[in-house]
Amino acid sequence: MGCAIGLRLAQAGASVTVVERSAPGAEASSAAAGVLAPQLEAEAPGPFLELCLRSRALYPALAEELQSLSGINIEYRPTGALQVAFTEDLAPRFQAMVAWQKAIGLRAELLAAADALRVEPNLSPRVAVAVHLPDDHQVDNRLLVRALWLSASRAGVAFRIGSVRSVAAEGDRATGVDVDGEALRSDAVVIAAGSWSSLVQGSGIPTRAVRPMRGQMVQLQADPSLLGSILIDEHSYLVPRSDGRILAGTTFELAGYEKRVTAEGVKTILDHALELCPKLAQAPIGDIWAGLRPYTDDRLPILGAGPLRGLFLATGHFRTGILLAPITAKLISQAVLGQKTAADLKPFAFQRIQPL
Repeated sequence: MGCAIGLRLAQAGASVTVVERSAPGAEASSAAAGVLAPQLEAEAPGPFLELCLRSRALYPALAEELQSLSGINIEYRPTGALQVAFTEDLAPRFQAMVAWQKAIGLRAELLAAADALRVEPNLSPRVAVAVHLPDDHQVDNRLLVRALWLSASRAGVAFRIGSVRSVAAEGDRATGVDVDGEALRSDAVVIAAGSWSSLVQGSGIPTRAVRPMRGQMVQLQADPSLLGSILIDEHSYLVPRSDGRILAGTTFELAGYEKRVTAEGVKTILDHALELCPKLAQAPIGDIWAGLRPYTDDRLPILGAGPLRGLFLATGHFRTGILLAPITAKLISQAVLGQKTAADLKPFAFQRIQPL
């Protein structure tokens, strides 16, 4: 978020400094799976789905732009997604999902088992019913982070390694931040600190408004032809990369700031991965890791003006941070520059958060 917002502000002529405690994007952004799947995420039409759809639509142009600016191909791939169930019990829910998505003009198709296996022949033959979402895509999130970082740097964004102790204020206006005891003054402050946003002193964000939700991941190595689509069921997902890596996830654990991988978590992920695709049984494990997603109780991001004048928030994206990066950068940069935002931010406003 910081790199993307910084890039857009710098392109608009602003002088921007991004303060990071380590390498930009080293936390949840690099731990994610890079799924661009608003249709998989949505439970019903509404402002959140609209925001996600608009951001997904920005990705093809963003991929070309970042390739030009940074020389990095972020591996944007229109793979589509297949949501599956292993019993017929979920068929009514899948039918309803397809119906409302089609009603608002989205592409979605209910598939019987034989049709699902034609889309993905290596899917478990136990599949009972599936929904095909051809417009839910993916990107290599780690390449995206590097491309945004390099593009922002080349656009003039300064990156500073350090810890933000607090937001500085004069009266009801933010005037900068304290970085390791040094005052860094600015006309505007954007907090895009993910799971750590509530810990920034002076921000006015209620304690626990944004909390870390741990997610563990396992990377498997397979033949690149094994899977073509993102596969997801009630418990897990598989995201195939073009080079044969398959990202298997994930867990949802309110475990504080303990970014550890556990035996139970890995076992759960692998059990579900093999249920989705039994042919992964002999796939080597390439890597395991965990990340901390910024979670809000209503699972909506916090976007727009903060409790102080000149303070802006871009946090709480939970599991849609990679998906929402382009639209967040656009909207927050517009807000910082005093422009009319291209979307209504009221559904995502800070004011909805109640102190605990």
